[in-house]
Amino acid sequence: MSEKDLNNGGNDSKFYKIAAGKGVMNLPNKLTIARMVMIPLFVLFFYLQFTAHYFVALAVFGLASLTDLLDGRIARKYNLVTNLGKFLDPIADKVLVSSALIVLLTVNSFFTMYLGEWAMIAGGCCVAVIFARELIVSGFRMVAADAGVVIAADKVGKYKTVAQDTTVIIMLLYGGFEEFFDGVAMQVLNYIGLAFLALAAILTIISGINYIVKNISVLKA
Repeated sequence: MSEKDLNNGGNDSKFYKIAAGKGVMNLPNKLTIARMVMIPLFVLFFYLQFTAHYFVALAVFGLASLTDLLDGRIARKYNLVTNLGKFLDPIADKVLVSSALIVLLTVNSFFTMYLGEWAMIAGGCCVAVIFARELIVSGFRMVAADAGVVIAADKVGKYKTVAQDTTVIIMLLYGGFEEFFDGVAMQVLNYIGLAFLALAAILTIISGINYIVKNISVLKA
């Protein structure tokens, strides 16, 4: 797809005809479904034992994340937002990142190689906090929707998502390079990945509190 097509929101464009598709199965929804299909592929390549399998898993994760950027942009540009997309898109996003964080936790060396067992415990706590926030905010959104209130995403929430994605990317890079290299560089890369996980947990807490504090009136209805 060309930049011209993406920047042209006109319904008469050739790209619009392709993107609109038939019924609710437009291009944005197809991209979302493709992202969901790639989740088990990501998990499969993460665990398959062959040379550079972490790099293959990273490529799948990166491609899935790219569809997340494209589906929303195309849907908004060409007025192709559907209820199916509203339902599937956040689910696909959360399941993708959640799956990645869970499988990372199953490999002790990602956490304990340089810092010991306490890092595994800390990593588990960070992931638990991230999951808890998603469940709480999802429930809060449901209550708000019943009250006719639309809760927009805040900037901290977007930063949180970036931090989570960056965590997965750096940790997979570490796992991939660690097959071939050793030394200080690998140790630094591992520290950076764990630091981003901690940052993601902190931003997750702040974002969750912001959601509730700014929309506390929903609970008083």
